[in-house]
Amino acid sequence: MAKSLHVSCAIIEKDGLVLAAQRSAAMKMPLKWEFPGGKIEAGESPAAALLREIREELGLEIELLRALEPQAFRQSPALEIVLYPFIARITAGALELAEHAQVKWCTTDELQALDWAGADVPVVNTYLSIRKT
Repeated sequence: MAKSLHVSCAIIEKDGLVLAAQRSAAMKMPLKWEFPGGKIEAGESPAAALLREIREELGLEIELLRALEPQAFRQSPALEIVLYPFIARITAGALELAEHAQVKWCTTDELQALDWAGADVPVVNTYLSIRKT
């Protein structure tokens, strides 16, 4: 039976752009792009985990504006990733990278051109479909 890994991610919007983060060369799925976030700890809600992870990884405080539908992705026969995406905005802090190789602010067209980690692909597609309506 496959193990399920539960992860929250933030689609951080600012001035019509969205923040994308590139995984470092030392991380699993090196140099793939993702929405920043991280693992949900035992007893933690997806929202609480995301606030903590963004503070730890990026030095930012965010406000969660909208939860999107969770997305399940089969990473391998033994691992399923369940991603809990939230649309968010920055409320405080200065962007500092603790884990990622780089981040960049992207237009929706630029989002489509990035080499995304597999679990993030359905989240990108869902977000883009929302933005077009």
